[in-house]
Amino acid sequence: MTEQALEKKRTGPVLAAVAVLLLAIILLSVNVKEITVTGNERYTEQEMVDLVFPDHISRNCAWCYLRDHFGTHETIPFVEDYSLVFHGPRQVEIIVYEKTVVGYVSPMSNSYMYFDKDGIVVESSSQRLQGVPQITGLDFGYIVLYQKIPVADETVFQEILNLTQILYIYGMNVDRIQYDSFGEATLYIGEVEVTLGSNDNLNGKIAELGDMLPLLEGRRGTLHLEDYDDTNTTAGYSFQPKG
Repeated sequence: MTEQALEKKRTGPVLAAVAVLLLAIILLSVNVKEITVTGNERYTEQEMVDLVFPDHISRNCAWCYLRDHFGTHETIPFVEDYSLVFHGPRQVEIIVYEKTVVGYVSPMSNSYMYFDKDGIVVESSSQRLQGVPQITGLDFGYIVLYQKIPVADETVFQEILNLTQILYIYGMNVDRIQYDSFGEATLYIGEVEVTLGSNDNLNGKIAELGDMLPLLEGRRGTLHLEDYDDTNTTAGYSFQPKG
């Protein structure tokens, strides 16, 4: 082997190591600058950015990539998971997969247990989530995180889902939904109590409620919609003032 060949053999690994070192330095010097967020409703875009990238090192491109692929994601209340999509060395999109929440029960003061459409408790928090109604009247002896709320008639969860979906369609927020032993719902909106009766004609009842709410603003009392009939919309309801 010639002296020139020996020299190449000696310098080859050194040059490769230098190249790797330079690449590592370049990657460690590149930080994520542009972050977009999609799929989020519970948190603002800035809140999600702060939760996923809590410090300066977390914005480093190399560290961000390695953590996303080989590490663990940040635990975020009401978020099932999220993924990071790189659109360039400095551009990252956070795709949020939120937990489905239809209501909450409060077994004790300042304790909110949020459940999904199947009645499974998906989150326990001391924070009340805006836009999610409290559900009362469910008869259960205990409640465990990540388990279904033990009620005698589990069809109530489908009724809760149907009702909350209709309320969402009409852009209506309620403070509380009370269920009685017959599975009939009463809504509480501020100082107004709305008795819905059976689950028949729910769509029409909520539509009627939406039309009447502006007229009930500032008033106290009970709106009776249990006898609402969608074939005769001028009858079948009454308002009983209180106080």
